Amino acid sequence: MNDAAPALSLRGLTRSYPSGTKTLEVLKGVDLDVYPGEIVGLIGPSGSGKSSLLHAAGLLERPTGGKVILDGADASKLNDGARTRLRLRGIGFIYQFHHLLAEFSAIDNVALPVMIAGGTRRAARARAEDLLTRLGLAERLSHQPGQLSGGEQQRVAIARALIGHPPLLLADEPTGNLDSVTGREVMDLLASLRHRFGMTMIIATHNPELAASCDRLIRLRDGSVVSDETLAPADDVLDRIGRLG
Repeated sequence: MNDAAPALSLRGLTRSYPSGTKTLEVLKGVDLDVYPGEIVGLIGPSGSGKSSLLHAAGLLERPTGGKVILDGADASKLNDGARTRLRLRGIGFIYQFHHLLAEFSAIDNVALPVMIAGGTRRAARARAEDLLTRLGLAERLSHQPGQLSGGEQQRVAIARALIGHPPLLLADEPTGNLDSVTGREVMDLLASLRHRFGMTMIIATHNPELAASCDRLIRLRDGSVVSDETLAPADDVLDRIGRLG
Protein backbone atom coordinates (compact mmCIF):
# COMPACT_ATOMS: atom_id res chain seq x y z
CA MET A 1 0.00 0.00 0.00
CA ASN A 2 1.20 3.52 -0.83
CA ASP A 3 1.95 5.57 2.30
CA ALA A 4 1.64 8.94 0.53
CA ALA A 5 -1.63 10.87 0.51
CA PRO A 6 -3.49 10.46 -2.79
CA ALA A 7 -3.16 13.22 -5.38
CA LEU A 8 -6.70 12.34 -6.51
CA SER A 9 -9.46 10.39 -4.80
CA LEU A 10 -12.83 9.49 -6.26
CA ARG A 11 -15.44 8.35 -3.77
CA GLY A 12 -18.75 6.82 -4.79
CA LEU A 13 -18.62 8.59 -8.16
CA THR A 14 -21.77 8.26 -10.24
CA ARG A 15 -22.78 9.76 -13.58
CA SER A 16 -26.10 9.27 -15.29
CA TYR A 17 -27.83 10.73 -18.33
CA PRO A 18 -31.47 10.71 -19.41
CA SER A 19 -32.00 8.44 -22.40
CA GLY A 20 -35.56 8.60 -23.67
CA THR A 21 -37.80 7.32 -20.90
CA LYS A 22 -34.85 5.67 -19.12
CA THR A 23 -31.73 6.77 -17.28
CA LEU A 24 -28.33 5.67 -18.57
CA GLU A 25 -25.97 4.88 -15.69
CA VAL A 26 -22.46 5.58 -17.03
CA LEU A 27 -20.55 5.50 -13.72
CA LYS A 28 -21.77 3.36 -10.84
CA GLY A 29 -20.12 4.29 -7.54
CA VAL A 30 -16.47 4.39 -8.60
CA ASP A 31 -13.86 4.51 -5.82
CA LEU A 32 -10.29 5.23 -6.91
CA ASP A 33 -7.07 6.61 -5.37
CA VAL A 34 -4.22 7.86 -7.55
CA TYR A 35 -0.93 8.70 -5.84
CA PRO A 36 1.64 11.40 -6.64
CA GLY A 37 3.93 10.47 -9.52
CA GLU A 38 1.87 7.50 -10.68
CA ILE A 39 0.91 6.77 -14.27
CA VAL A 40 -2.43 4.99 -14.09
CA GLY A 41 -3.89 3.41 -17.21
CA LEU A 42 -7.66 3.35 -17.60
CA ILE A 43 -8.82 0.51 -19.82
CA GLY A 44 -12.07 -1.09 -20.80
CA PRO A 45 -14.38 -1.44 -23.82
CA SER A 46 -16.02 1.54 -25.48
CA GLY A 47 -18.91 2.72 -23.35
CA SER A 48 -17.38 1.45 -20.10
CA GLY A 49 -17.17 4.97 -18.63
CA LYS A 50 -13.51 5.92 -19.20
CA SER A 51 -14.15 9.35 -20.72
CA SER A 52 -16.88 10.15 -18.21
CA LEU A 53 -14.53 9.29 -15.34
CA LEU A 54 -11.79 11.55 -16.77
CA HIS A 55 -14.22 14.41 -17.34
CA ALA A 56 -15.47 14.18 -13.77
CA ALA A 57 -11.96 13.81 -12.31
CA GLY A 58 -10.79 16.79 -14.39
CA LEU A 59 -13.73 18.95 -13.23
CA LEU A 60 -14.96 19.28 -16.82
CA GLU A 61 -18.34 17.78 -15.85
CA ARG A 62 -20.12 17.50 -12.54
CA PRO A 63 -20.79 13.94 -11.40
CA THR A 64 -24.32 12.98 -10.54
CA GLY A 65 -23.12 11.83 -7.14
CA GLY A 66 -19.98 11.17 -5.12
CA LYS A 67 -16.83 13.17 -4.43
CA VAL A 68 -13.78 14.32 -6.37
CA ILE A 69 -10.97 15.02 -3.88
CA LEU A 70 -7.84 16.77 -5.14
CA ASP A 71 -4.85 16.99 -2.78
CA GLY A 72 -7.17 16.30 0.14
CA ALA A 73 -9.73 18.99 -0.74
CA ASP A 74 -13.27 18.11 -1.85
CA ALA A 75 -13.85 19.81 -5.21
CA SER A 76 -17.34 18.39 -5.60
CA LYS A 77 -19.16 21.29 -3.97
CA LEU A 78 -17.21 24.16 -5.52
CA ASN A 79 -19.06 26.65 -7.70
CA ASP A 80 -18.26 26.88 -11.40
CA GLY A 81 -15.78 29.73 -11.00
CA ALA A 82 -13.81 27.96 -8.30
CA ARG A 83 -13.79 24.74 -10.34
CA THR A 84 -12.45 26.61 -13.36
CA ARG A 85 -9.67 28.22 -11.32
CA LEU A 86 -8.71 24.88 -9.79
CA ARG A 87 -8.70 23.23 -13.21
CA LEU A 88 -6.53 25.97 -14.75
CA ARG A 89 -4.07 25.80 -11.86
CA GLY A 90 -3.88 22.09 -11.15
CA ILE A 91 -5.08 19.91 -14.04
CA GLY A 92 -3.90 19.39 -17.61
CA PHE A 93 -6.13 17.59 -20.10
CA ILE A 94 -5.04 15.93 -23.37
CA TYR A 95 -7.92 15.16 -25.72
CA GLN A 96 -7.97 12.50 -28.41
CA PHE A 97 -8.91 15.02 -31.08
CA HIS A 98 -6.51 17.82 -29.99
CA HIS A 99 -9.13 20.63 -30.08
CA LEU A 100 -6.51 23.10 -31.30
CA LEU A 101 -7.73 26.45 -32.63
CA ALA A 102 -7.23 26.27 -36.40
CA GLU A 103 -6.59 30.00 -36.91
CA PHE A 104 -3.98 30.20 -34.12
CA SER A 105 -0.31 29.31 -34.42
CA ALA A 106 1.19 26.52 -32.32
CA ILE A 107 2.70 29.03 -29.88
CA ASP A 108 -0.59 30.90 -29.43
CA ASN A 109 -2.58 27.68 -28.96
CA VAL A 110 -0.23 26.80 -26.10
CA ALA A 111 -0.11 30.32 -24.64
CA LEU A 112 -3.89 30.76 -24.51
CA PRO A 113 -4.55 29.04 -21.14
CA VAL A 114 -2.00 31.31 -19.44
CA MET A 115 -3.69 34.39 -20.88
CA ILE A 116 -7.11 33.10 -19.82
CA ALA A 117 -5.71 32.70 -16.31
CA GLY A 118 -4.66 36.37 -16.31
CA GLY A 119 -1.08 36.23 -17.59
CA THR A 120 0.25 38.72 -20.12
CA ARG A 121 0.56 37.71 -23.77
CA ARG A 122 4.31 38.31 -23.69
CA ALA A 123 4.87 36.11 -20.64
CA ALA A 124 2.49 33.42 -21.95
CA ARG A 125 4.25 33.26 -25.32
CA ALA A 126 7.66 33.07 -23.65
CA ARG A 127 6.55 30.09 -21.56
CA ALA A 128 4.91 28.48 -24.61
CA GLU A 129 8.03 28.90 -26.72
CA ASP A 130 10.20 27.34 -24.02
CA LEU A 131 7.88 24.36 -23.62
CA LEU A 132 7.42 23.75 -27.36
CA THR A 133 11.18 23.94 -27.85
CA ARG A 134 11.68 21.32 -25.15
CA LEU A 135 9.15 19.15 -27.00
CA GLY A 136 11.10 19.40 -30.25
CA LEU A 137 8.93 21.97 -32.02
CA ALA A 138 11.26 24.99 -32.07
CA GLU A 139 10.96 25.20 -35.86
CA ARG A 140 7.15 24.95 -35.86
CA LEU A 141 6.15 27.73 -33.47
CA SER A 142 4.41 29.88 -36.08
CA HIS A 143 2.70 27.01 -37.90
CA GLN A 144 -1.07 26.60 -37.67
CA PRO A 145 -2.49 23.16 -36.81
CA GLY A 146 -3.29 22.41 -40.47
CA GLN A 147 0.41 22.78 -41.27
CA LEU A 148 1.48 20.24 -38.64
CA SER A 149 1.56 16.45 -38.71
CA GLY A 150 -0.67 14.43 -36.40
CA GLY A 151 2.21 13.80 -34.02
CA GLU A 152 3.18 17.47 -34.01
CA GLN A 153 -0.41 18.48 -33.28
CA GLN A 154 -0.46 16.06 -30.37
CA ARG A 155 2.77 17.56 -29.02
CA VAL A 156 1.19 21.02 -29.23
CA ALA A 157 -1.84 19.65 -27.35
CA ILE A 158 0.47 18.16 -24.71
CA ALA A 159 2.32 21.49 -24.39
CA ARG A 160 -1.02 23.27 -23.94
CA ALA A 161 -1.95 20.81 -21.20
CA LEU A 162 1.40 21.41 -19.47
CA ILE A 163 1.69 25.19 -19.79
CA GLY A 164 0.20 25.81 -16.35
CA HIS A 165 2.62 23.29 -14.75
CA PRO A 166 -0.27 21.11 -13.53
CA PRO A 167 0.55 18.39 -10.99
CA LEU A 168 -2.17 16.18 -12.53
CA LEU A 169 -2.37 15.25 -16.22
CA LEU A 170 -5.42 13.48 -17.67
CA ALA A 171 -5.24 12.01 -21.18
CA ASP A 172 -8.16 10.56 -23.15
CA GLU A 173 -6.91 8.15 -25.83
CA PRO A 174 -3.78 10.25 -26.57
CA THR A 175 -2.58 7.80 -29.25
CA GLY A 176 -6.01 6.85 -30.60
CA ASN A 177 -5.75 8.73 -33.91
CA LEU A 178 -2.02 8.30 -34.51
CA ASP A 179 -0.03 5.82 -36.56
CA SER A 180 2.14 3.35 -34.68
CA VAL A 181 5.37 5.34 -35.02
CA THR A 182 3.83 8.63 -33.88
CA GLY A 183 1.94 6.81 -31.14
CA ARG A 184 5.22 5.45 -29.80
CA GLU A 185 6.67 8.98 -29.82
CA VAL A 186 3.77 10.21 -27.70
CA MET A 187 4.17 7.26 -25.32
CA ASP A 188 7.87 8.05 -24.91
CA LEU A 189 7.07 11.70 -24.32
CA LEU A 190 4.53 10.99 -21.58
CA ALA A 191 6.95 8.61 -19.86
CA SER A 192 9.73 11.19 -19.98
CA LEU A 193 7.47 13.90 -18.52
CA ARG A 194 6.76 11.76 -15.47
CA HIS A 195 10.44 10.89 -15.21
CA ARG A 196 11.54 14.54 -15.38
CA PHE A 197 8.78 16.30 -13.45
CA GLY A 198 7.14 13.67 -11.22
CA MET A 199 3.72 14.33 -12.72
CA THR A 200 0.69 12.24 -11.83
CA MET A 201 -1.15 10.90 -14.88
CA ILE A 202 -4.34 9.04 -15.69
CA ILE A 203 -4.45 7.80 -19.28
CA ALA A 204 -7.52 6.24 -20.88
CA THR A 205 -6.35 3.99 -23.70
CA HIS A 206 -7.07 1.05 -25.97
CA ASN A 207 -3.38 0.87 -26.92
CA PRO A 208 -1.83 -2.30 -25.38
CA GLU A 209 1.72 -0.86 -25.49
CA LEU A 210 0.70 2.34 -23.76
CA ALA A 211 -1.28 0.39 -21.17
CA ALA A 212 1.71 -1.86 -20.49
CA SER A 213 3.94 1.16 -19.81
CA CYS A 214 1.73 2.37 -16.93
CA ASP A 215 2.35 1.71 -13.23
CA ARG A 216 -1.21 0.50 -12.63
CA LEU A 217 -4.12 -0.57 -14.79
CA ILE A 218 -7.68 0.20 -13.76
CA ARG A 219 -10.20 -1.80 -15.75
CA LEU A 220 -13.73 -0.44 -16.12
CA ARG A 221 -16.74 -2.40 -17.25
CA ASP A 222 -20.30 -1.05 -17.38
CA GLY A 223 -19.35 1.95 -15.25
CA SER A 224 -17.66 0.02 -12.43
CA VAL A 225 -14.04 -0.76 -11.53
CA VAL A 226 -13.59 -4.50 -12.01
CA SER A 227 -9.82 -4.74 -11.45
CA ASP A 228 -6.87 -2.68 -10.18
CA GLU A 229 -3.52 -4.20 -11.13
CA THR A 230 -0.02 -2.95 -10.31
CA LEU A 231 2.41 -3.60 -13.17
CA ALA A 232 6.12 -4.38 -13.01
CA PRO A 233 8.09 -1.86 -15.10
CA ALA A 234 9.01 -3.19 -18.53
CA ASP A 235 12.73 -3.06 -19.37
CA ASP A 236 12.19 -1.46 -22.77
CA VAL A 237 10.06 1.28 -21.21
CA LEU A 238 12.75 2.02 -18.63
CA ASP A 239 15.38 2.11 -21.38
CA ARG A 240 13.34 4.63 -23.38
CA ILE A 241 12.85 6.81 -20.29
CA GLY A 242 16.58 6.75 -19.64
CA ARG A 243 17.37 7.87 -23.20
CA LEU A 244 14.87 10.71 -23.01
CA GLY A 245 15.78 11.89 -19.50
